[in-house]
This record gives sequence, structure tokens and C-alpha cells, in this order.
Amino acid sequence: MSPATLVKAYRQGIFPWFGKGEPLLWWFTQPRMVLQTDQFRVTDSLRKQIRTELKRDHLRITFDTAFSEVIHACASIHRKGQNSTWITTDMVAAYLHLHELGVAHSVEVWWENQLAGGLYGLSLGHIVYGESMFARRSNASKMALCALVGFCRAENLPAIDCQQITPHLQTMGATPLPGESFQRLLQAQVDQPSPEWRFDPDHLDALLNGKRP
Repeated sequence: MSPATLVKAYRQGIFPWFGKGEPLLWWFTQPRMVLQTDQFRVTDSLRKQIRTELKRDHLRITFDTAFSEVIHACASIHRKGQNSTWITTDMVAAYLHLHELGVAHSVEVWWENQLAGGLYGLSLGHIVYGESMFARRSNASKMALCALVGFCRAENLPAIDCQQITPHLQTMGATPLPGESFQRLLQAQVDQPSPEWRFDPDHLDALLNGKRP
């Protein structure tokens, strides 16, 4: 899983997914779960929670501040129906390298200066590839996703690749795309210039207010 191989794979919609002790396996899932950023849905209760906790200074959101902590948390957190993690030691090392190269990024949600949740993924051109998220506090991973979508909308990034179909992602607006449609999306967007990753409160505020920055 060298950086060059990973980038080449993701540019074609291919990603690694395997467990400890298994051979290196590469996947192109069909249909492909994709979150069109303009279709993202935020519940009224989540809007209220984010606004309230930001106002009280309990909540803080950052980008690329604690990538290592986020990916290790994603690897170690217990998930219902899973006895082990696919985020192996080799996988962690590979994505840490991609982060050093400015390809892999993280979103962190802090509650009273403790890491409460977050997500990580890749950014190539105008496509974001979501890899994993975690929460140690209620809705913390959803807050991270809100911050990410706010950023994507501000930077005109049309889609976040979610890879797998899950009911949780469907409730937030993600939909399955046929493999051919996903490849056309990649071809149109992956060679665009990648934006600078930064958290701007105005981007999140615009999302919560249903506006574009």
C-alpha cells in the first residue's frame, strides 16, 4: 500500500479493504454509496445541538489537527456486529503517510478539549473519499460530517464517496449510484485542483442555515 498505489487506486474508485491476517484485497463496490453534498440532510435536533454547544463553548471543531488520534480511534472503537477492525496496523501506517503528503485528512470534534469524535478520508481533486468515523459522545461523528459537508459546499466539492451502503448514511442523504455513474463522476472531478483543507465556522453556519457560503 504505497502512497502512489493508493492514489492510483482511489482515482479509479478502487479502495483496500481486508482484515488482519488476510491478503491485501482491493474493491470497487457496485452500486456505490455516494453523498451528493447538496443532498445532505441535517435534522432539526442536530442543528439545535450543534448551535447550543458551540454557543456554550463546549464544542470545538478542527481539521487536520489530530489525524493520528482520529484514525487510531476509528480502528479501536467497538462497532455493533463486528468483532475486529479492517483498519489494520499496515492500513494505519499507509494513511498516516498519505496524511503527511497532504492527501489524507481528518475532521476532529472536541468536547471540553477532549476528542469526542471525528472522521478521516482522502481528497483527490474535487472528490472526497470518506473512510471511517467514530464517536465517543452522542452525535459527535455526525457533527464532524456536518463540518465536512459545509467545507465541501463552500469549495464546490460535489460528492463524498461513502463506499458502503448503510441505513445511517441513507438517513443523511447518501444514495447508491451505479458503478458506471460513479466512474463518470470521478472522471469529471478527480483532476480538478484540490482545495486547501481548513475549518471555517462560516461554512458550518451556512450549512446549518440551509445557505451556501
